[in-house]
Amino acid sequence: MRIALVGCGAIGSALLELVKDDPGFVVAAIVMRASTARAVSGRLASGAQVVTTVPLQGIDLVVEAAGHAAIEQHVLPALQRGVPCIVASVGALSARGLPERLEAAARAGGTRLQLIAGAIGAIDALAAARIGGLEKVRYTGRKPPRAWTGTAAERGRNLGALLAETVIFEGSAREAATLYPKNANVAATVSLAGLGLDRTMVRLIADPSLDENVHEVEAAGAFGSFALTMRNKPLPANPGTSALTVYSAVRALRNRVSALYI
Repeated sequence: MRIALVGCGAIGSALLELVKDDPGFVVAAIVMRASTARAVSGRLASGAQVVTTVPLQGIDLVVEAAGHAAIEQHVLPALQRGVPCIVASVGALSARGLPERLEAAARAGGTRLQLIAGAIGAIDALAAARIGGLEKVRYTGRKPPRAWTGTAAERGRNLGALLAETVIFEGSAREAATLYPKNANVAATVSLAGLGLDRTMVRLIADPSLDENVHEVEAAGAFGSFALTMRNKPLPANPGTSALTVYSAVRALRNRVSALYI
């Protein structure tokens, strides 16, 4: 299987490190600015082309790890051409109309789009519970203050001076994705598996006592109820991203070529 990897930042580089010796597929193209990608490709994917768009021929799968803009620029056209895609930036689907456009593109191309679970677990249980009847879903994200640097959390507060946990946002998943697009992937994933972006409640917290990212999901309905807490170590290169996000993408890749998978 020949793969085009869109993005070679913290997530993309970590993914390449983990799959460089996998026998079932080869990274044939890295899609991003050449000056950044060539150093990484030379070390982790020496046979890959460094290009600015997904090649029109010779690609069996596109893996997106570049952020929200890459969905419009690279994933939609690939789906329309019939190339299956795996998306890590699930938060992008909080934009009104984008899930429908992606689905239409995949149908037109006769292919499929996979959204990875990323940093959160129990997505299979949540999606199954929706079939039986969901009534309430709430996601709480707790991260160290440094993980919220450069976001709306800095408005009116000094993140470096926080002495206790501070709620920086409460509202719907769609609102969370609008205000915190780089931290919205888990909230969006939980929403798309469950009650949707407008009915899923989200609370975001900056907690100076943490050195990890904590994700909590509470769900209740006709199926019963569950509460999940995950304490994820962040990527060293990006404290706002859980390392489990990379592992989830690697799992999705390996499942594509495995004869037996779960």
